[in-house]
Amino acid sequence: MHWLWVLIVGAVIGAIAGSITGEKRGCLFNIIAGIIGSSIGESLFSSWGPRLAGMAIIPSILGAVIFAAVVSFFFGKNK
Repeated sequence: MHWLWVLIVGAVIGAIAGSITGEKRGCLFNIIAGIIGSSIGESLFSSWGPRLAGMAIIPSILGAVIFAAVVSFFFGKNK
């Protein structure tokens, strides 16, 4: 049951990060960005603030924004 919450919270964190960066990549990317962003954010900014499903929300969102920006930089669409 814990993994289900991790996926749901990761999807929400990834969706928030996607809306901040302006990226619309889909649900699977949101889940991946949320989970990887949580790891990045907690490594860089520690685990302060409210926690949900084992993830510190504010550092996780910041980490997901960083992850989405890096992915956008390397795999963004050429205009």
